[in-house]
Amino acid sequence: MIANLSKTITMNFSIEQITTLLDAKQIGETSIQFTGLNHLEKATDKQVSFIGTSKHAKLYSSSNAGAIVISENLQHLVSGDKPLLVVSNADLAMAKLLALFEPEAPYIEADIHPLATVHHSAQIGKDVSIGAGCYIGANVIIEDEVVIYPNVTILDDSKIGLKTVIWPGTVIRERSQIGAYCIFHNNVSIGADGFGYRPSEDGRGLIKIIHIGNVVIGNAVEIGANSCVDRAKFDSTIIGDGCKIDNLVQIGHNCILGRCCIMAGHSGLAGSVTLGDGVIIGGSASIKDHTTIHAGAVIAAGSGVMGDVAAGKIMLGYPASESRDKLREWAAVRKLGKN
Repeated sequence: MIANLSKTITMNFSIEQITTLLDAKQIGETSIQFTGLNHLEKATDKQVSFIGTSKHAKLYSSSNAGAIVISENLQHLVSGDKPLLVVSNADLAMAKLLALFEPEAPYIEADIHPLATVHHSAQIGKDVSIGAGCYIGANVIIEDEVVIYPNVTILDDSKIGLKTVIWPGTVIRERSQIGAYCIFHNNVSIGADGFGYRPSEDGRGLIKIIHIGNVVIGNAVEIGANSCVDRAKFDSTIIGDGCKIDNLVQIGHNCILGRCCIMAGHSGLAGSVTLGDGVIIGGSASIKDHTTIHAGAVIAAGSGVMGDVAAGKIMLGYPASESRDKLREWAAVRKLGKN
């Protein structure tokens, strides 16, 4: 079976093997053993490429790719002798092939490195890897097959779920609860103080609001490099199962994210924001505190949300409004400029 092919032994795959993996319709033959993937304009005859849009279809004739995966609704746009693998969705097929050709992760022994510091009260599961320079605090629970790369800090009373992977520089503050199969990339911050201050009674300074809550993260959550999830003032900041968070994202104290939300880079949630299931936040979008964005809503890149958003709505602009309204507004402004 294709799933049992070893990536450590070989990275060469025949077109028949790739066809089987993708459950594709193969058009054309080739004896080439494929060694990787690339863009249409850069691919060599030993690489597979992809056509998922009509824009990419225009590059078919000039590409040197040895085989091309194409969405079935675009097949009529290309003609020639390059082998085609016809699938329902080229992007999803690409995800399968990227997994097939993925290089092995950096090696780290399933053990505790001599230069790691692990508190005697910590509970470490089976086949856990803890790299050099790590600090594991008191009463931390690390479940089986967790991989912790060098220079990670996990402070007291935290829990890390099964097969979670934590990359270098990440800091997981005290009392954090992390689910199974999560991925935290370089320098993620989980559970730092929330941002809260009030003017002092004498008016001469600011009083820091202490945050005594924690962060609770579900299963299969991925958080990109240099992103921050702040702990709650009280109770918990919650990230639901399956959420995917890009690099350089800020999630404020007491936020609650439902299942499978997506936040793109440089976006941010102020304190006590609630996202329903499947909400998408575009890059550099900003969400005001105590706002609820209901399930399935989309916030376009660069938008500023000042109030609640109904389920399924697409919001655009700064301040944000429904996309159709905002586009009409911009069109009207452009007409005014021509008068």
